[in-house]
Amino acid sequence: MNNSYNHSLSVNTKLTQKSVNRCFNGEQHYYRHQSAATKTPMTFSIYMPDEALSGQLCPAILYLSGLTCSADNVTHKGHFQQKCSELGIIFIAPDTSPRSDADIEVADDERYFVGQGAGYYVDAKEAPWAEHFNMETYIVEELYDLLRAEFPISTMGIMGHSMGGHGSLLLGFKHPSKFISVSAMSPVCSASESSWGQKAYTEYFGDDKTLWEKADASKVIAKLGRQYASILVDQGGADEFFLEGHLQTSKLQEACEKAKQPLTLRYHAGHDHSYYFIQSMITDHIEHHWHMAQLN
Repeated sequence: MNNSYNHSLSVNTKLTQKSVNRCFNGEQHYYRHQSAATKTPMTFSIYMPDEALSGQLCPAILYLSGLTCSADNVTHKGHFQQKCSELGIIFIAPDTSPRSDADIEVADDERYFVGQGAGYYVDAKEAPWAEHFNMETYIVEELYDLLRAEFPISTMGIMGHSMGGHGSLLLGFKHPSKFISVSAMSPVCSASESSWGQKAYTEYFGDDKTLWEKADASKVIAKLGRQYASILVDQGGADEFFLEGHLQTSKLQEACEKAKQPLTLRYHAGHDHSYYFIQSMITDHIEHHWHMAQLN
């Protein structure tokens, strides 16, 4: 194999490479680009195994992070790189929302479950959020197309944690032509029935409950029916947010039963909501997406 591993982008790309680090048999990259959907700069990390760096088409996983997170959290603490290196899988982690910088001011809220870091992967309809908080369009149209154009991706699965778990379920079922597989860890399963989601959706959608339902993963699954051979969801039994009722896990099980959507829902005694749980489960999720890619 060629000893030069620097990924070469097309001359017309709008991506700016921020960093590159050798990691196992691959490289961890960060990129920044100007988003038309959010009207702000956006960042994402992407791990590429050597197969991808040499130009070989590889399956990819798009990982959506939870409340308060950026692309850094899972990239630094998720411990996914070794397994992706072994299987030859690309792993992408976008940011969770648009953000203010020196050139642009983006709406925010002092509450951690609304505003910057809490985009919920939806397109907001209410001011002041609607101008920049268009995360569904950003993820499934703009970023998706950019990734497919610039990197050697054969297929793409989607997964996430907490708010990002809700996002992976929601976007995976709303856009099944774009994703071959779906999984989630500790997901918010029904945003419109979660206290976090209710407060966020009041800001983003106002009082129009029909918009809330269209942005609720469990309600979307129940309405659209089976889309995947199987979806994988893991939940920690000692997760404080699960125990406090924020995650509404039973709603997902009910929705999948109604939709006749095969679901592997696993509970893990003693595990909480943290990145220690993600580290414990992420290999199984990478293998889930890898197996689904082999069937396509």
